[in-house]
Amino acid sequence: MQQRRPRRSNQERSDATRAAILDAARALFVEKGYADTATPEIVAAAGLTRGALYHHFEDKKALFRAVIEREAREVAATIENSAAEGFAPREALLAGAAAYFDAMAAPGRVRLLLLDGPAVLGVTEMAMIDAAHGGRTLEEGLAAVMAPHRLEEKAVKAMAFLLSAAFDRAALEIDAGAARADYAYAIDRLIDRLIAA
Repeated sequence: MQQRRPRRSNQERSDATRAAILDAARALFVEKGYADTATPEIVAAAGLTRGALYHHFEDKKALFRAVIEREAREVAATIENSAAEGFAPREALLAGAAAYFDAMAAPGRVRLLLLDGPAVLGVTEMAMIDAAHGGRTLEEGLAAVMAPHRLEEKAVKAMAFLLSAAFDRAALEIDAGAARADYAYAIDRLIDRLIAA
């Protein structure tokens, strides 16, 4: 006698459909880029209908934004999980830097977050997404490590913004084939110089 699987709730079915659309869209955006990916391709890859796509997302750009937000959340989670309890602020910041490079090594992530994301959504919207996720973590880490210097909050924000740009540039270079060790070393030294300043 075959055992019956429990029926999924409407919410579970909706979540599964949304995840299938996001997974299919991510794969195609990475493979072909945003501009060359059409919504019929996405729904075909997800095994769904266009109606299902538009039930969950207003349009292709809204779907792309959802893919970007999911990627940003995953990067932030990797960074936040990198610092063990009891790490001193400097060690937590350095562990977060290494975790950022680990997270950005996921295939296609550099293209999505650092190339296509700003081109499609704009620099301002990408900055807002970053601030809601990994940027917040970096700012908090810098604030903790810079506490003895008694800097104004706006100075710490500016430092976090500039350091984030250095991380992104390093990730682009590593993705293009540069040695990660060289950029990891440079970022660590940059952090140490900031702390000592």
